Amino acid sequence: MISDLPVSTISQASQAIRSKQISPLELTQSLLDRIEAINPKLNAFLEVTADTALAEARAATEAIAHNDDRGPLHGIPLAFKDLFDVRGAHTTAGSILLKDNVAIEDAFAVKRLRDAGAIFLGKLNLHEWALGVTSINPHFGACRNPWNTDYITGGSSGGSAAALAAGLCLGSLGSDTGGSIRIPASLCGVVGLKPTYGRVSLRGVVPLSWSLDHAGPLARSVEDAALLLQVIAGHDKDDPGSILNSEFRIQNLEFAIPHSPFRVGIPDESFFADLHPETEAAVQAAIGVIKDLGFALHDVTLPGFDISEKASGKILLADAAAFHRERIQAQADAIGEDVLTRLRWGTAVTGVDYALARHTQAEWKCKLERLFDSIDALVLPATPMPATPIDDSDPLILSRGNLTRFTRMFNLTGNPALVLPCGFTASGLPIGLQIVGPHWREDKILKLAYAYEQATEWHMRMADLRF
Repeated sequence: MISDLPVSTISQASQAIRSKQISPLELTQSLLDRIEAINPKLNAFLEVTADTALAEARAATEAIAHNDDRGPLHGIPLAFKDLFDVRGAHTTAGSILLKDNVAIEDAFAVKRLRDAGAIFLGKLNLHEWALGVTSINPHFGACRNPWNTDYITGGSSGGSAAALAAGLCLGSLGSDTGGSIRIPASLCGVVGLKPTYGRVSLRGVVPLSWSLDHAGPLARSVEDAALLLQVIAGHDKDDPGSILNSEFRIQNLEFAIPHSPFRVGIPDESFFADLHPETEAAVQAAIGVIKDLGFALHDVTLPGFDISEKASGKILLADAAAFHRERIQAQADAIGEDVLTRLRWGTAVTGVDYALARHTQAEWKCKLERLFDSIDALVLPATPMPATPIDDSDPLILSRGNLTRFTRMFNLTGNPALVLPCGFTASGLPIGLQIVGPHWREDKILKLAYAYEQATEWHMRMADLRF
């Protein structure tokens, strides 16, 4: 087994580069060596762009040595979910139908990161067409959880979370339509942030649902997630879903003392029904830590959240069926069984069904806006269970509410939501905590998450990669 990396987070690497402890070239080569050694067991990367990465790393090393420093991401190796276009690299969306598709320009978010000096390592595995929560891909193979390679990573951004948990990259981009950033972050023990709808441009990202898609960062720490968001957030005049004045800046993640004015909402018992017992214990313990830190806890109710989940499902599947309508008709045999089944469910959604679901979406946005008049953040489980074995994971069952039970509603409303590790099962599988905030207030959830992260040590654990 190759030696451990000298750094595991973006902030650590950035400091090490600027103090001349390591160069971008040395860091990039170290990561490429890890990828070569570890990725065959995980199948997190679908494409490794070693030549490009080394060329960019040499350029970054030279520039920083001559005081041409673009900021904290300059010289930092990143990798992207294979929905994001990167000029000259393949974008497959996890589908055999796009195996020869080479992007001619960078996605908006990718360009922002590369303009900031980030180094591109390669493209990451995902659930086919991003329509699923297991990342068991029938064309390119299952992505495997670094904490136990017999278990799923979650999805659809499974490769992004697995690569981070294994130390194969220092940050990543994922997409989230029903939980696809937050679910794998929870199951792999990393940080995943779904920003406010419209905060990050989706131009250059293969769509799943135009109404519900979000793009956002995955990272090994809350601080890193904030660093990435500040670069990728902002208005894109060529993306119809991008919102004006959507830039994001945060100066300090630490709270001023005392914390008491910050109100944390805790859902009623219905949210904790039928949870895996170790998940419930970890989340309740996390809530106890938040209380001990001095935050004011408030009981809140969200009646009928199952209605919002059903509405989200109808919108998602109808949008997906519309995008894939020609493929469903002419190339169905090239689509995986679980994805094709869900796409055909989408074709069965009527106009009346869709209109009612959109009406529910508007109602739920209002409900959440009223809720956040009385609290600053909402804390709840990320997933109702830890990762499940690959051989026992039915993608259809897990996609129909099992793993998406606590995530889908916030795609429907567009609220920002962050997941970070809050514990581990007795068998060593990660458990995630979800923090949700008002629209455009990522600063609130990042600060609460940072306070919790600094008070605990879950984020410091690393998977045992001695296969």
